[in-house]
Amino acid sequence: MTSADFAYRGETDAITRFTQDWQRCLRGEEIEPPAIAEYVPDGTQVRLAVLTDLVRIDLRHRWDREGLGKRITEYRKEFPEVERSAELVDLICEEFLARRRYAPLDLADFLTEYPDLAQDVRARLIDFANEDDTAVATERAAALVAELTPGHRIDDFDLITDLGTGTLGRVFLARQRSMQRLVAVRLSAGRAAGGHSMAQLDHPHLVRIFDQRLVTATSSSTPEAAASTRLVYMQYLPGGTAAGVLAQRRRGAATGGGADLLRAIDAAMETKGEIRPADSSVRAEIATLTWPETVAWIGRRLADALDYAEHHGVLHRDIKPANVLFTAEGIPKLADFAVRTAAPRSMTNSEAVEPDSLPYQSPEQLAELLDPTAPAPGPGSDIYSLGALLWELLTGAAPFDDPPLPADPDARAETFATMIRLREQGITDAALARVPADTPGALRRVLLECLQADPHRRWRNGAELAAQLDLCLDVRARELVDPAPTSLAHRFRGWLLPVLGLCVGVPNVLASFYNISLNQSLIIDRMSAADQARFAAVGLINNLIAFPIAGLLLLFLNRRPLTIGWRLSRGREYSPRTLAAARRDTLRMGDWAVWVPFGFWLVAGVGWPLGLAFSGVDLPRQTFVHFFAAQVVCAAIALAYPFFPIMIYAVRSVYPQLLVRGGVGAEDEQQLRRVAERGHFYLGVAASVPLLGVASATFVDAADLHLVIVPVRVLSVGGILAFVLTYRFFRMLEADLLALARAIPQRKR
Repeated sequence: MTSADFAYRGETDAITRFTQDWQRCLRGEEIEPPAIAEYVPDGTQVRLAVLTDLVRIDLRHRWDREGLGKRITEYRKEFPEVERSAELVDLICEEFLARRRYAPLDLADFLTEYPDLAQDVRARLIDFANEDDTAVATERAAALVAELTPGHRIDDFDLITDLGTGTLGRVFLARQRSMQRLVAVRLSAGRAAGGHSMAQLDHPHLVRIFDQRLVTATSSSTPEAAASTRLVYMQYLPGGTAAGVLAQRRRGAATGGGADLLRAIDAAMETKGEIRPADSSVRAEIATLTWPETVAWIGRRLADALDYAEHHGVLHRDIKPANVLFTAEGIPKLADFAVRTAAPRSMTNSEAVEPDSLPYQSPEQLAELLDPTAPAPGPGSDIYSLGALLWELLTGAAPFDDPPLPADPDARAETFATMIRLREQGITDAALARVPADTPGALRRVLLECLQADPHRRWRNGAELAAQLDLCLDVRARELVDPAPTSLAHRFRGWLLPVLGLCVGVPNVLASFYNISLNQSLIIDRMSAADQARFAAVGLINNLIAFPIAGLLLLFLNRRPLTIGWRLSRGREYSPRTLAAARRDTLRMGDWAVWVPFGFWLVAGVGWPLGLAFSGVDLPRQTFVHFFAAQVVCAAIALAYPFFPIMIYAVRSVYPQLLVRGGVGAEDEQQLRRVAERGHFYLGVAASVPLLGVASATFVDAADLHLVIVPVRVLSVGGILAFVLTYRFFRMLEADLLALARAIPQRKR
């Protein structure tokens, strides 16, 4: 790995850790915001780049919390090297936009704080200069944009096809002359841009914004009339939007599965004169999905995009069907991130609210419409909106029966209050009845979690939601995590202690019978009556000490799996760290259940003969060898057989209850794969049990072989049969573990 690779990794790690710590602060898990100085790498070639990104993230989050706002002037004093950043002007512009969200701020007054960069900042924020003329200029620009037709040339773009008019302006398919490529061009009047934030993002499920600029548009009828128009050009996606997919869904019962998505995309392409791609592996994959799986497939990609954007300090805040676009192959992409970040929070937003956005807005977004001073919605708001959109795609209807939006802005407050109340009451039985019958229980659970009224009870970020949707796409994984109520895995939840006792007890009891039968014929029957009494006394003392200690040790080691799952089922909440520890301990249950008895068998193999010797029993040296050899065989039995039934129960009945609480990541995937790897070792031990029985018989004198031949034969035959059963358990456990591991991918941002 080169030094540049190390530098890049350090940059990514620092920014990721800083963002995650800020999120914990916003959720209330930490009182104080993270300090930038603790995350900036020392003396590396990427220090300035990392520092710039950290300042940008810190600036946005601070101005989203009342009383924590910080100015670039303060950052420049704290970190003098910010002066050398090529993005200093951008940072100052972001401060201006952030401050305007909370209170009116005149651009001229703001620029007095940065006289050395006033000219460059004014050029970037030209829309906010001369605000008295803004309304007139905007009206003129809007009229000119409305007159534009295909065939018109504006700046570097030849307009080809009118793709429609949205809330942010008119969109055209255009050819960019300088690059000789097709792009989508959005032309809007005034400040409806939204491209600056997205131009910094590069993700396979985000619409790629190439650039934005102010251009001069002229009227064909009156060429002397001209106005500045905002032009944003971006990746062209011919597959239409989620609105078209919803229309297709509402026309039928979505029995066609993924083919219904492809039909909606093909219909959108046909209206644009586009040709359907041939031999597409993505389209072939989509065609094999059921409709609920198709919804999960779409949602998993959009959730991943939200997570990527959040880690770069950008929230969407307006997820709706019109902002989800599709490629010709059917790949979804999110558009129009952070288009509202420039809106002053002091204004009444009910006048500017877009009716098509309302059904997807979270309770905290609606509360902000009622009260502009309410806390700003966080990342959980985007999770809610995406969940509402996916619910509508799944069922064909919005999750809540919202009242219509009155035309009179003054009458909208009651409507917003009603919408908040409906969301707080939760999904109704009528809405649940619209869920398709073939919907996996996992997908239903995931979407209901998205639509929790309390932001703290939703999935914490896009990565968590994406991981849960991955579960929904893996048949074996989703059956493990959300088993049917009639299944054994579901019915046996809460039976951990009896199952653990049975799985540990049965093999150890059988091992004890084998041990007793050998000891009786080779040792005890040859003792005097007094020595036999001492042998029994030593055995009783040994068992009275060993069994309680072993039992208490197993209970202590399994305390989290034993208690946390039971309490979760009764509404108890735990921190992500505690849940992670419980998942880790659950995957160690099988190891503890075999290694503790294994250790006690070996200790007894030494301690019991020594106890006999100290009690006055004179044992021949060969007796010690027989006794220890028998104990080794018993220890192998205790090591080989309990592991697999315990882990199958843990993975199917205990672990899923912890997995559905979220917070899973790369470490969980590695833990699952390590359990599968350890299974090979225990399978090998199971195969060795018959061989160990035969090997132990070689220590017996030839004259005594007839005394042990029956126990050894029983052990050999029973060991072979037990190995066959153990191998079956091994394959079942391996398939379960790998299914869960596939559904918890490592995410690289």
